[in-house]
Amino acid sequence: MALWCASALAIGTVGSVAWVRTAAHGYVYDEADVPAAPVALVLGAEVYDNGSPSAFLAARLDIARRLYLAGKVRAILVSGDHGRWEYDEPGASLNWLTARGVPITKVVLDYAGFDTYDSCVRATKIFGVDRAIVVTQSYHIARAVTVCRRVGVDAVGVGDSTVKHFRVDWAQSGNREHGACVKAVLDVVSGRDPVFLGDHETGVEEALRA
Repeated sequence: MALWCASALAIGTVGSVAWVRTAAHGYVYDEADVPAAPVALVLGAEVYDNGSPSAFLAARLDIARRLYLAGKVRAILVSGDHGRWEYDEPGASLNWLTARGVPITKVVLDYAGFDTYDSCVRATKIFGVDRAIVVTQSYHIARAVTVCRRVGVDAVGVGDSTVKHFRVDWAQSGNREHGACVKAVLDVVSGRDPVFLGDHETGVEEALRA
């Protein structure tokens, strides 16, 4: 029985990873080549105790900043965890971007992007995003693009590899992707609601008009 369970788990994991990578094929680009979209969706990552973004999150934000300055996006939706008042990924992202020249009117905060699936679903159901460039690290980008596309966002993606020199963190995060791909399949198949859904928010619409 144990051997059967282990085999089933291995097959399920391999199949999930293959599904994610196949579904994202043709939708992941280098930054210079990515087609324009109205919105950059930056997925959340760790924020330090002093309120500054981790190197991983800062690298994502820097791509979004450059996409905005290049005219490839007209608004930036920063999604992340603000489940505790003292921990605020979207707020840290806003501060980082505005300190580097992105107008505050162009940055929209999603405080309930607790995981990739929640961020993608909320982008479309709460903020009305139907087309976006998703920004995250390169080990994560295939899953992010696949999930967003499967929940209704016409998404392409740009992945960052500049923080690869953090070898331990990079390797650990890459290894976690195998299990995360299984979760992505379960989330998409179940069509579950995010932890928080709520009413429509007009922040993205206002940022695009600004």
